[in-house]
Amino acid sequence: MNEEDIAAMKSHGTYFVPTAYLVDWIQVNGHLPPFYHQKMMDVAAVAKSNAKKAIAAHVKIALGTDAAVYPHGMNAHELQVYVEQFGMSPLAAIQTGTLNAADLMGWSDRVGALEAGKWADIIAVKGDPLSDIKLLQHVSFVMKSGVVYKHEAD
Repeated sequence: MNEEDIAAMKSHGTYFVPTAYLVDWIQVNGHLPPFYHQKMMDVAAVAKSNAKKAIAAHVKIALGTDAAVYPHGMNAHELQVYVEQFGMSPLAAIQTGTLNAADLMGWSDRVGALEAGKWADIIAVKGDPLSDIKLLQHVSFVMKSGVVYKHEAD
């Protein structure tokens, strides 16, 4: 992805979905042969540099995880990458998985915000994820379509 690609994405309102955490996870847990490990590191460096450029240029970003690469339930680590490695604010990172993802999928009328008539898909964490994005990795409450699926007491 070069500057021309970034400009085209921005001018067309195209979303960029970095799927960045999977690279970090594979580098640590992938047990790749040395040649492939080095290739992964080289490709990851370019991909992350491109992501930083796209974010700095205000290209629309949506959360994506390729979550089958790593164990289920680790998706929020993607947000940590956005904040700690790409320089996004915690609020902007959270919006990649809420407002932005809903818009990308064409589902803004159903999900992406807490509003009457929407699906009531809600999570809660203990603390302020705007102060510590890693709190989203420890969800204590889950509601989907108004049904509570997880509720850990304090």
